[in-house]
Amino acid sequence: MKKFLSILIIGLFATHLQAQKSDVTMLFRDEKALDIKLKISIKDIKKKTNDSTYLPATFYVKNESGAWDSIKIGVRARGIFRRKNCYFTPIRIKVNKSDAKGTLLEGNKSLKLVMPCQNNDGKNPLVLKEYICYKMYEPITPYHFNTRLVNLDFTESDGKKNKNFQLTGILIEDDDLVAKRHHAKIMENLNLHPLALNDTSALRHDLFQLMVANTDWSTTFLHNAKLMFQEPKKYIPLTYDFDMSGFVNPPYAEVSPELGIASVRERLYRGFCRKEPVTQLVRKQFIDLEPAIMGIVGNYEKDFSPREFNDMKKYLGEFFDILKDKGRFNNMVVEGCRKK
Repeated sequence: MKKFLSILIIGLFATHLQAQKSDVTMLFRDEKALDIKLKISIKDIKKKTNDSTYLPATFYVKNESGAWDSIKIGVRARGIFRRKNCYFTPIRIKVNKSDAKGTLLEGNKSLKLVMPCQNNDGKNPLVLKEYICYKMYEPITPYHFNTRLVNLDFTESDGKKNKNFQLTGILIEDDDLVAKRHHAKIMENLNLHPLALNDTSALRHDLFQLMVANTDWSTTFLHNAKLMFQEPKKYIPLTYDFDMSGFVNPPYAEVSPELGIASVRERLYRGFCRKEPVTQLVRKQFIDLEPAIMGIVGNYEKDFSPREFNDMKKYLGEFFDILKDKGRFNNMVVEGCRKK
């Protein structure tokens, strides 16, 4: 019976994804990793760009026929921590409607490109783990960013010298497209108290952060989060950037001393207290989704060593063990939730 229910849940999840993909641009309708090329100066985008200044570049994407389409874009650096501490920096891409027309980027005025932080042998699996975080969030809530894994042929231009890297990356759709899909609006500079967020949406967000052991976020100060307003008076969190999570567990990860935990692998619930019926409802929803979430991770087994893959599943399993244990769940979430 349990096996039948697991198959049913996964089947319903797949049906939901097919329906959802029809609402997004062509770029994000395919799960297959996309081959792209980009040549930029890391030094220039770190020093010469800000929120409104973009440097010209050319984005190359392999189309269905195997040929390369070239698209004029603007690029700038994003991310305060990575700009200061990483070899590669995340990039914001801006593309004009006329330049994107007829290409795979059509319908996307803005995109985020996530690349590895450090230039070392283990850089690409870390990006893939972050991508899996995005994919695991999809069955939990319809309020999520669509993403596309990319094989990035990246050339770092530095004067007369060029360095080439073969990188794993993630393309992330713009938040305005998420809002449009849900007939909503992205809100800026609200300083909204978390208790003003929709209970169910906030709990799904907060329990997901507990699942991947991510404490690097704030829905009040909009750190690695956006707020979406949907009538009538419904504020919904949109989360992104999971590279500092315990699930990804990069060597550069750090946690705030104020949180009282020793490492990113240690789970801490940072959600605010909600009404008990809603808390228990969302708890059950997560438990029911365990087969689908574990199935998503299973899709990438071949991309990791057996040891690393088993560690990923074990780490997630520990989260679901907490949910299924009433005492541990009460201690960590019901009693451990933030009250102010």
